[in-house]
Amino acid sequence: MRGLTAPDLEASSAPEVLSYAVERFHPRLTMACSFQKEESVLAHMLSEIEPSARVFTIDTGVLFGETLATWRAFEERFGLQVEVMDARSPGEPWTAERCCGPAKVEALERALEGVEGWITGIRRDQAPTRSGARKVERDERRGIWKINPLADWTEKDLWRYIHEHDLPYNALHDRGFHSIGCAPCTKPGAGREGRWAGQDRTECGIHE
Repeated sequence: MRGLTAPDLEASSAPEVLSYAVERFHPRLTMACSFQKEESVLAHMLSEIEPSARVFTIDTGVLFGETLATWRAFEERFGLQVEVMDARSPGEPWTAERCCGPAKVEALERALEGVEGWITGIRRDQAPTRSGARKVERDERRGIWKINPLADWTEKDLWRYIHEHDLPYNALHDRGFHSIGCAPCTKPGAGREGRWAGQDRTECGIHE
């Protein structure tokens, strides 16, 4: 796969990008899921294109109760079996530094073992660090392809699709949480400003 290139899919719709990813990479394809509004859309699209597609989540042990409820709703609505990558630290006190760093990155690497492509909910308008994201791009560090079907979607696009299809979504979005991470360090806020509230960081290591 390293010597191959991807076609230019920048003008393609999200379902078209997902269909391309399934055709080219499945079953060596997986979707990262954090049960936010982006994944409400992607899980619905993916379940219609390839119901047996792999989906994983990283469980830090400190997820919001609302996130756990959304997880159950996803499995019931979309018929997805979510693979759990354990990023907890049994016997050790929880710290944001370890959680949003080595623990999550280690869990991600396990999830991506043997994978040729992974689907994410990255959108360009989420943060300056994501403004250059392409719909299909090479993750050179891991030697795999990264699929960002919603790269050019806006908040309005997401909510329009969610309401049109009556999809389950994380209830925290109705309480001012635009981006949702772990309970101890996520606050309400626009964009990703509520993530790691009071900390000088914009990513957790997964997309860096």
